[in-house]
Amino acid sequence: MSDFPTFLPWHLNSAQQWLGQQERFAHAWLLHGLPGIGKREFAKAAAACLLCEQAEQHMACGQCTSCQWIRSGTHPDLRFLRPDAITVAEDPQTESLSESVKKAPSKEIRIEQLRQLHTWFNTATHRGGWRVAVLYPAESMGHVAANALLKVLEEPPAHTVFLMVADAPDRLLPTLVSRCRRLPLAVPAPAVAKQWLMQQGVAQADDWLAACGGAPVIALENSRAHTQAYPQWLLSWLEQRLGEGGADDLYASLENVSPVDWIPAFQRLFTDLQLQAFGQGPRYYPSLAERSGRVARQSRPQALAEALRWLNEQYHIARHPLNNKVFVHHSLDRLALACSANVPSY
Repeated sequence: MSDFPTFLPWHLNSAQQWLGQQERFAHAWLLHGLPGIGKREFAKAAAACLLCEQAEQHMACGQCTSCQWIRSGTHPDLRFLRPDAITVAEDPQTESLSESVKKAPSKEIRIEQLRQLHTWFNTATHRGGWRVAVLYPAESMGHVAANALLKVLEEPPAHTVFLMVADAPDRLLPTLVSRCRRLPLAVPAPAVAKQWLMQQGVAQADDWLAACGGAPVIALENSRAHTQAYPQWLLSWLEQRLGEGGADDLYASLENVSPVDWIPAFQRLFTDLQLQAFGQGPRYYPSLAERSGRVARQSRPQALAEALRWLNEQYHIARHPLNNKVFVHHSLDRLALACSANVPSY
């Protein structure tokens, strides 16, 4: 039996105000904001509130028949549209996917998933209230699926609310966005996010929060998957720049990591190096401040800026087929050169 969906503390007030407008509720909402702030949690909790039969101050009671169905994951008036890969990750025991699909789950929302909703749209709701479709991440829809959803939203089914979650609305079809009311969700204040992380049992909450750019949900996930807020190879790279060792197995460590994962860590580190080069504190890795500060002081600010610009360019091609070994060696040499004193810029 699954946990009952609830709003995260920093979204509770805005959720109550928003849900108080149900008399003139739009048929489609685009919930958007920075990654890792709890947008999916907001959408799932909102669906529970809309379907609840005994809501108190617009919040789900957690006890009525509808809420019991929500808790067990069997509410007939609730549908989730998400890539199969996310379904497998969130609900490993799901019986809605075949074994062949589970072995190679799609990372996109497929048009077949939208077509399967037609019968659902054309039947009466089981409890006489709303019918809610939660779709995330909206960016995972291909062009064909997005156009199929657009046709649905142009003539929306009665008593149906779509809750679409997106990190980057600008990546969606403009015509699709125009059919939705937008609801931006805020990043929590650092003190609020830190308190929440500590309540979840996260040690060094400040470090985890900083490393994740202030996104508490990602910080919680990373703290459960790793032992420290920065990768060990990043510390080794800094030690190598300072002549403290750290060269052993550094290349081999990164050869086994996808560029999609290691490039962002270097982007964050080089942002810190730039800040420290101008006498400011690091933003992402405060626990590495002593070593990164020394590296920053021996580097030219222009070279650091050019290296960060280069990293940003590499991230855009990181998902392309690459010879990872060659790419790692070239990248590490390029970044090491940027942190050497009196080196001409590229």
